[in-house]
Amino acid sequence: MNEFTLKSEHIPLCDLLKIEGIAESGGQGKMFVADGIVTVDGEIELRKTAKIRAGQLVECLGQTVKVLAAPES
Repeated sequence: MNEFTLKSEHIPLCDLLKIEGIAESGGQGKMFVADGIVTVDGEIELRKTAKIRAGQLVECLGQTVKVLAAPES
Protein backbone atom coordinates (compact mmCIF):
# COMPACT_ATOMS: atom_id res chain seq x y z
CA MET A 1 0.00 0.00 0.00
CA ASN A 2 1.33 3.41 -0.97
CA GLU A 3 0.80 6.51 1.14
CA PHE A 4 0.21 9.98 -0.27
CA THR A 5 0.42 13.07 1.93
CA LEU A 6 -1.80 15.94 0.86
CA LYS A 7 -0.31 19.39 0.40
CA SER A 8 -3.76 20.99 0.68
CA GLU A 9 -7.27 20.00 1.79
CA HIS A 10 -7.88 17.67 -1.17
CA ILE A 11 -6.55 16.44 -4.53
CA PRO A 12 -8.52 15.62 -7.70
CA LEU A 13 -8.74 11.85 -8.23
CA CYS A 14 -7.22 11.87 -11.73
CA ASP A 15 -4.22 13.89 -10.43
CA LEU A 16 -3.64 11.43 -7.59
CA LEU A 17 -3.58 8.51 -10.03
CA LYS A 18 -0.97 10.32 -12.13
CA ILE A 19 1.21 11.42 -9.20
CA GLU A 20 1.23 7.92 -7.71
CA GLY A 21 2.28 6.40 -11.05
CA ILE A 22 -0.86 4.31 -11.45
CA ALA A 23 -1.71 6.28 -14.59
CA GLU A 24 0.93 7.56 -17.01
CA SER A 25 -0.98 10.83 -17.48
CA GLY A 26 -3.96 12.73 -16.17
CA GLY A 27 -5.82 11.72 -19.32
CA GLN A 28 -5.17 8.05 -18.67
CA GLY A 29 -6.29 8.55 -15.06
CA LYS A 30 -9.55 10.06 -16.29
CA MET A 31 -10.00 7.07 -18.61
CA PHE A 32 -9.50 4.63 -15.71
CA VAL A 33 -12.19 6.48 -13.74
CA ALA A 34 -14.57 6.55 -16.73
CA ASP A 35 -14.03 2.80 -17.21
CA GLY A 36 -15.16 2.18 -13.62
CA ILE A 37 -11.92 0.55 -12.45
CA VAL A 38 -11.15 3.04 -9.67
CA THR A 39 -12.61 2.68 -6.20
CA VAL A 40 -12.59 5.16 -3.33
CA ASP A 41 -13.23 3.63 0.08
CA GLY A 42 -14.42 0.44 -1.63
CA GLU A 43 -17.00 2.14 -3.88
CA ILE A 44 -16.60 2.65 -7.63
CA GLU A 45 -15.93 6.33 -8.29
CA LEU A 46 -17.02 7.75 -11.65
CA ARG A 47 -16.24 11.44 -11.01
CA LYS A 48 -12.88 12.10 -12.66
CA THR A 49 -12.08 15.08 -10.47
CA ALA A 50 -13.62 13.79 -7.25
CA LYS A 51 -12.05 15.57 -4.28
CA ILE A 52 -9.93 12.99 -2.45
CA ARG A 53 -9.35 13.89 1.19
CA ALA A 54 -7.29 12.61 4.10
CA GLY A 55 -8.29 9.19 5.37
CA GLN A 56 -9.57 7.88 2.05
CA LEU A 57 -8.32 4.75 0.27
CA VAL A 58 -8.05 4.78 -3.51
CA GLU A 59 -7.62 1.51 -5.43
CA CYS A 60 -6.88 0.97 -9.12
CA LEU A 61 -5.20 -1.83 -11.07
CA GLY A 62 -4.31 -3.73 -7.90
CA GLN A 63 -2.62 -0.73 -6.28
CA THR A 64 -3.89 0.94 -3.12
CA VAL A 65 -3.12 4.49 -2.00
CA LYS A 66 -3.88 5.70 1.52
CA VAL A 67 -4.31 9.47 1.61
CA LEU A 68 -2.80 11.22 4.61
CA ALA A 69 -3.51 14.68 5.99
CA ALA A 70 -1.37 17.65 5.07
CA PRO A 71 1.17 18.47 7.78
CA GLU A 72 0.03 21.29 10.03
CA SER A 73 2.03 24.47 9.63
